[in-house]
Amino acid sequence: MFWTVELPNDAFHVYDNGRQARVRASHLPVVDQFQFLGPTLVPASVSFEVLWEAIGPVGSLGSGKTVPPNDPAAFRAEFSRALAHGTFSGVELGFSFLSDPNVTSERGYAELGHERNGSFLLRTA
Repeated sequence: MFWTVELPNDAFHVYDNGRQARVRASHLPVVDQFQFLGPTLVPASVSFEVLWEAIGPVGSLGSGKTVPPNDPAAFRAEFSRALAHGTFSGVELGFSFLSDPNVTSERGYAELGHERNGSFLLRTA
């Protein structure tokens, strides 16, 4: 399940020198499909809030512009392991759902950080 939509400008915030981030949206209009690129389109809305908290040291990844632009390592990134938790709900005609509010990434995986590539990749030594 996924939707590609533009979030409001105030939906995403980073705190604590990049050690915490939160995304929040309420009653965001989406179009639901029952089959990827299928013929049936159903108007729906979703609400969600996810908080990431870094729990480990920052690690650097990528080689920047020291490699050719088509090399898979042609990026720079700094990431920390993180703990994520949040809620998610959705509504469409005749159906709604709400996630378990106690679900976290403790038994899964989450990261928090930033990456730059393409025209945002600054030349490094």
